[in-house]
Amino acid sequence: MKLLKLSFVVLALPFAIANPVKNVDFAHGQPSDGKLKGGPILGGTNRAIDLQNPDNLGRQSTDGGRVKSLKWSFSEGKTNIYNGGWIREQVITDLPQSHDIAAVQLHLKKGALRELHWHTTAEWGYVYAGRMLISAVDEHGDYTVDTLKEGDIWYFPKGSAHTIQGLDDENEALVAFDNGDFDAFGTTFMVDDWIAHTPRDILAKNFGVDVSVFDDIPDKDPYIFNATTSTSPNSGPESGLTGPSAYIFHDSATMASVPIPGGGGHISIVDSGNFPISTTIAAAIITLKPGALRELHWHPNAEEWLYFHKGTAQATIFIGGGNSRTIDLVAGDVAVFPDNSGHYVLNTSPTEDLVWIELYKSERVADISLTQWLALTPPDIVASTLKISREVVDKLKKEKQLLLK
Repeated sequence: MKLLKLSFVVLALPFAIANPVKNVDFAHGQPSDGKLKGGPILGGTNRAIDLQNPDNLGRQSTDGGRVKSLKWSFSEGKTNIYNGGWIREQVITDLPQSHDIAAVQLHLKKGALRELHWHTTAEWGYVYAGRMLISAVDEHGDYTVDTLKEGDIWYFPKGSAHTIQGLDDENEALVAFDNGDFDAFGTTFMVDDWIAHTPRDILAKNFGVDVSVFDDIPDKDPYIFNATTSTSPNSGPESGLTGPSAYIFHDSATMASVPIPGGGGHISIVDSGNFPISTTIAAAIITLKPGALRELHWHPNAEEWLYFHKGTAQATIFIGGGNSRTIDLVAGDVAVFPDNSGHYVLNTSPTEDLVWIELYKSERVADISLTQWLALTPPDIVASTLKISREVVDKLKKEKQLLLK
């Protein structure tokens, strides 16, 4: 019996004598300030995620209350692969706080088609790699066939029939929808799925052809499939999808040359003001220089949805009542800032630009600058409220400083 007890003691020793954890601080993926607060993680943890998200470990002492998760990564999603491309999506079940917007990364090889379809939602797309051929038809028989390059945007109103084809060897776009629950049944309708589930005699009568024409219709819609690049000119009548009715916006890339207050980068705003058809999704494409700050502000008209395309960032979101949360962001992340929540975005890289896209379920992009608000409020009121001197208040800029160096 004594020998048995001794064996248990010996077996337990390797678990009891653990190596001391070195470098116990936030920078090394540990919930500790390196002084008195916190301590090392001794149980199971994903070290790569901890290192990427030091603010989840309690780094910011100004965070308070309980704020639900406001970020998610496309890398965490299930990628669906097809003959000719792939998609990975973010919907409300992935990021429950994103009520207004859902999105997909869409990849198409040369000639590959996102098959003919339509939605119960509006669709907004931004090409960030390659070129894509867009074809769409509305309820009046007006149509568009256009080639989009990097930086170009499309918008299909709810119910518009459309398809997308890759033109370069590899092509990719961010595609967004004005409904966070986009994945629900009855949201997307594929043309071959419909035809496959319609009686053959009805199809023959509708199209004025023999029943045998539809013998090879796919039993299941392919979603994305390989095809040859379209070279057929459109032979329809003159279309009305031009000017204010155009589904395509070609100028977002050139807008980045416009000087921006604060000198910290560039913003391209694409909303119904310059893209009239886009009445339910407004966008801002932002490039922030290393170390620069998107100033403290909020949006009075909508929840903000963000896709981070390049770089690293930090943001603190204030939702009122002493509740705030700081999050760390990298390329491929999406985030949502609740309706009217106060926030900023900081480029945390000393060398690399931060590039992201903001989307709003609105006809316009609108923001209220904290600094401008304080500067345009009677200075004695501001000084009394914040317990700061009049001199400081008097120096606040009365114009928005959107992107600060």
